[in-house]
Amino acid sequence: MPLPAHVASLDFARLPELDDLRILLQQHQSQPSPMAGWMTEIVCAGCTGNDHLWQDLGLWSRKDLSALMHDNFRPLAERNTKDMKWKKFLYKQMCIGEGIYVCRAPSCEVCVDYAACFAPEA
Repeated sequence: MPLPAHVASLDFARLPELDDLRILLQQHQSQPSPMAGWMTEIVCAGCTGNDHLWQDLGLWSRKDLSALMHDNFRPLAERNTKDMKWKKFLYKQMCIGEGIYVCRAPSCEVCVDYAACFAPEA
């Protein structure tokens, strides 16, 4: 029996990182509450998808995701001062937290992959 399309599109290689992502989001909740816990789990689940996070969460636009992040994870969202794509931003924050710097460029502005991280999302 084939997997349903929504399950087949998940990136199971990301599952080991979900605990670290969950901790990052929990540490930056705007206000700890049951709803904040649910939003943490929802965002973690969205990060296992292969599209932009706003698409994986079923939102209408990246603007909606930015509002969700600011409402639920304000301390973390306020760090995204250059409007980096959210999934890339979250993973970069996890790497920074672990002292892992995978980017070869000294800053995002001079990186050859700048457009992949900061380009507008359709």
